[in-house]
Amino acid sequence: METQRHMGRALTFSKKIRLRILNLYLGENFVTMQRRFAELKRKLSGQPHTVSVFLQLDDPYSYLLSHYLQFFAKQYEVVVKIYLAQTLGKEYTPQPGMLAEYAVRDCTLMARELGVPFLDKGPTPVVEFRRALIDALASEHDSDNFPDIIRAALAAYWRGDTEGVKRFIRHDEGSADELIAKNQRLLAALGHYNCAMLHYAGEWYWGVDRLHYLTRRLDDLGLNRTGKANPALASIRQAMQLNLPAAVPDKARALPPLELFYSFRSPYAYLSLRSAFRIASAFGLKINVRPVLPMVMRGLPVPKTKLLYIVRDAKREAARLGVPFEKFVDSVGAGAERCIATFFYAVGEGKAREFVLEAGNAIWNEATDVASDEGLRMVTERVGLFWPEVKAALGNDDWRKQCEVSREVMTELGVWGVPVFRIGDIALWGQDRDWLIARQIEDLCHGGEGFMV
Repeated sequence: METQRHMGRALTFSKKIRLRILNLYLGENFVTMQRRFAELKRKLSGQPHTVSVFLQLDDPYSYLLSHYLQFFAKQYEVVVKIYLAQTLGKEYTPQPGMLAEYAVRDCTLMARELGVPFLDKGPTPVVEFRRALIDALASEHDSDNFPDIIRAALAAYWRGDTEGVKRFIRHDEGSADELIAKNQRLLAALGHYNCAMLHYAGEWYWGVDRLHYLTRRLDDLGLNRTGKANPALASIRQAMQLNLPAAVPDKARALPPLELFYSFRSPYAYLSLRSAFRIASAFGLKINVRPVLPMVMRGLPVPKTKLLYIVRDAKREAARLGVPFEKFVDSVGAGAERCIATFFYAVGEGKAREFVLEAGNAIWNEATDVASDEGLRMVTERVGLFWPEVKAALGNDDWRKQCEVSREVMTELGVWGVPVFRIGDIALWGQDRDWLIARQIEDLCHGGEGFMV
């Protein structure tokens, strides 16, 4: 007999209305209108084009971003205001220790690909002088050359340059607590929670990964001083291209499977599917999709501010990737559970790939309510699964054990969110790390037989 949580239930009317409003908010027409209003408001107030940047000393993503700000400020006719800050409360970063360790690993690989010096003068950041350096930066926060100061300080800290850090520190510094709290309030008032963030006219851009969206927007406004691409800024996108071998490298045949840790509720996970399958195919790898429960169903908070940023960011990422993303429905709860149960049934039928792709499209492009029998049946019939057998599979809870094993593996890898690409001992978090996992696989092949195209 089916458990209550697996019974097909349609969305409530109030939830449908909320999702309808949210989808309108994410739509291209609303974004265009919002941008026009922001520009009109700026003109009427006589204010210059202003980009606010929030940087955190002990955040390596802030360091990578700061490296490019000098080129950005010279290229565009904007006022760049830099604020020394810290990410908001624990509800926004439920595993801060794990994130700190993972961020160093991630940025080590990123910096190598970008050609940015990182931990080249010491094996670790200069953590013993962290507090003193923050206080020193706070004392210079309002100076005209603060952008140069914080860039140099971040570079010394994240290059492991102890002597370089010491040169910033004096013994008459006050506490930075009040300043950081003030900047955190501004960060929250503008609508975000994280650092390594750029804010311009109502929209947010994270680190070097999203800087190209901002530069394109400023190009469209005619704010590029030269009308040409800046070589340093353009090199970021050049480095972050998903390049795949033209032929399967011989040495790839000895590699372990490519694993993708996946959640049906995550828009980023949905966006990762096509790239994951392309990478596996290009290298001749078996691919294992490993579903996990959504974060909120694992006891990890996702505040409203964070959720709104994620879905808006995913929307523009989908456009970049050419992935359909028109309207969505929240599959948290029964929807996610029913999809996971169906996925493991589809594995046995040899239809796992088809199901995750179709379910992702249904949830994130067609707003199909997979918590209902009508919605899930439509998905499974498109895939070629037999509905009576799917219904029977929904009553089997064996998938929970497999999801728990996958969650434990993720914890051991030092991550808690999805999607995660993994091959052997290498694990990278985020759909925007597809290019980087491909580079790691190519390294494992030691050159291989194929050439990168």
